[in-house]
Amino acid sequence: MAITDINEYAHLTDADVEALGAELDALRREIEADRGERDVRYLHRTILAHRALEVVGRLALLGSHRRPLWLLGTGALALSKIIENMELGHNVMHGQWDWMNDPEVHSTTWEWDMVCASPHWKHSHNYIHHKYTNVVGMDHDVGYKILRVTRDEPWEPRRAFQPFFNLMLAATFEWGIGLHDLALKEVISGDKPKDVAIPQIKEFVRKIGKQVAKDYVFFPALTGPNFRHTLTANLTANVIRNLWAYVVIFCGHFPDGAEKFTVESLEDETQGQWYLRQMLGTANFDAGPTMAFLSGNLCYQIEHHLYPDLPSNRLAEIGVRVREICDRYDLPYTTGSLFVQYLQTLRTINKLALPDRFLRDSADDAPETASERRFAGLPRARGLKTAIAQLRRRKAARRTAGADESALGHRRVA
Repeated sequence: MAITDINEYAHLTDADVEALGAELDALRREIEADRGERDVRYLHRTILAHRALEVVGRLALLGSHRRPLWLLGTGALALSKIIENMELGHNVMHGQWDWMNDPEVHSTTWEWDMVCASPHWKHSHNYIHHKYTNVVGMDHDVGYKILRVTRDEPWEPRRAFQPFFNLMLAATFEWGIGLHDLALKEVISGDKPKDVAIPQIKEFVRKIGKQVAKDYVFFPALTGPNFRHTLTANLTANVIRNLWAYVVIFCGHFPDGAEKFTVESLEDETQGQWYLRQMLGTANFDAGPTMAFLSGNLCYQIEHHLYPDLPSNRLAEIGVRVREICDRYDLPYTTGSLFVQYLQTLRTINKLALPDRFLRDSADDAPETASERRFAGLPRARGLKTAIAQLRRRKAARRTAGADESALGHRRVA
């Protein structure tokens, strides 16, 4: 089962957790006080890069019947959409640049280049996901309502198809995000009031109309006889953007070490415990400056969840400090290569497509699902990182003992 007592799981006392929260609060205040001109320059350069790439892409696609220009236009357009989606849209709508009081890059005015309407995303993501991060039954981003990513969710026959559902979600990620907050299943069942649902559906349909008209009618039409070539280029650019956004988001939330929590864990949750839940419920992936930029700096997913409204260009320096804090409190800092993080995520999705009877690990001690009960019988460690190391040593000793018993049995038979 998921974690119910987060202090117990982390092997920290109440005083430890409150001290942790105080350190992270102080770090927030330090970064807020230091925001200034260099951050503004970064934002303006990002906007310029996005716009320049879009212009290059659109101009190249005027000759989209020629393969080199089709490839150039598609690539430039895909990069432009990735930057707008990850480094601009996601971060602007988190309020990371609201302190500038610039109406062009403000969370209340930005509308991004994808079919999801920004008000719907801000509700499902900023409010639901970031407030209830990885709380099973509360955070709808735990599997996006179509994937089983924890053993806390019972297996159903439809789960057998989730490897296919996962591929479809990856290719059409903007549509999945767009439908996410509408909760159409609840509308059909009558659990969501129609006076709330109908205006949302109308807004979603309007946004779809704008995006479809722009990418699949207007800009292809501007290229005249190359309409079909430009249409396929725009479609390809959108799919590339969808796949990249999907990989970045999934590698930040579903690899090993990104823990899940029960609703009971929220009872009387302090600010320190909220911070701790963000640190234990998310994961980073290793990235250089270019990959960090293209991921919207969400390679620092831990730091982003601690401070979702601080400028993304500050997350790298914040990450150095967070690592130090993790070391002092003996907490794991979950990270790895993008390849490894995604392989772990893919393994979880494919594995949990199977009924529980085919799964080897327990519901309290599996790579994707763990609870404080996994440490039963172990002496209390000074922190979670040490406790996990003790647990691994105990498992290794049991495997060795089992192998020795098996070898002894073979010798006796012989």
